[in-house]
Amino acid sequence: MMLRSLREQVATQARRIAAAGLVLGTAGNLSARQGDLIAITPTGASLAEMRAEMVTVIDPRGEVVDGTLAPTSELDLHLGVYTRYRPGAVVHTHAPMATAMSLVLDELPCVHYQLVELGGTVAVAPYRTFGTPELAECVLDALDGRTAALMANHGGITHGADLETAVTRTLLLEWGCELFWRASALGTPRTLTHPQRDDYLRQVSARQYGKTRPL
Repeated sequence: MMLRSLREQVATQARRIAAAGLVLGTAGNLSARQGDLIAITPTGASLAEMRAEMVTVIDPRGEVVDGTLAPTSELDLHLGVYTRYRPGAVVHTHAPMATAMSLVLDELPCVHYQLVELGGTVAVAPYRTFGTPELAECVLDALDGRTAALMANHGGITHGADLETAVTRTLLLEWGCELFWRASALGTPRTLTHPQRDDYLRQVSARQYGKTRPL
């Protein structure tokens, strides 16, 4: 089986986000890149039941080179992200809170410093029909300068250097959306300014924040 290890990673992370409640049934899709080849979840399959042999391998044009199932209907979206931003992995979900925020916001404000990892303010791409080049183009524009975006009346998308990073950012996006929702119920949430975000990044670099270091 071509790209066995990568396909196993895609299947494992698909089951992970399903277990976390970020996808329902066949909604949502993941992919990861190795060289010029991409391992991607198939259309019409339950992510909670994903197995490595169900994951399809495609080339940069979207042509299937290994696997028996057709790739996700959001193929144009995944290929577009790889072409424009060159990440190692892409994750798209219909996570409940991210989708809810996509119904009412034009952007998710940067209300916590951890959201700086997503680019700070998260843009909401305008609604377009799923699986179309028009949707892909709108989402690619919303991702400019960011690693996450919301898709109006649809869901969310993240990318990263590898699948673990992309999935972690999906979890972070959902957390940030819920945080904003809870704060909005209490009042008007404060947002971080660009200088405050820059200070956070400098502190991350200086303290190697998030990395395990020996004493």
